[in-house]
Amino acid sequence: MSVISIRIPSELKKKIDSLKGLINWSEEIRRFIEGKIREIEQEKAIEELEALIQKLPEMPRGLAARYVREDRDSN
Repeated sequence: MSVISIRIPSELKKKIDSLKGLINWSEEIRRFIEGKIREIEQEKAIEELEALIQKLPEMPRGLAARYVREDRDSN
């Protein structure tokens, strides 16, 4: 595992220390970072999909309705 360090205001450090034993700060921060990474990766994936969708040719008007009718009629 790797180690990272951050600088925080002294007042915040005091509050963290006052909750020592009640909160596993390493685990909380690790989960936050993992969640943030997941969120950003999802946003990027959505942007890539939207760009891909924009490149697709437009579907002719009424095509979806025709496919639905054909499917219903075939059963």
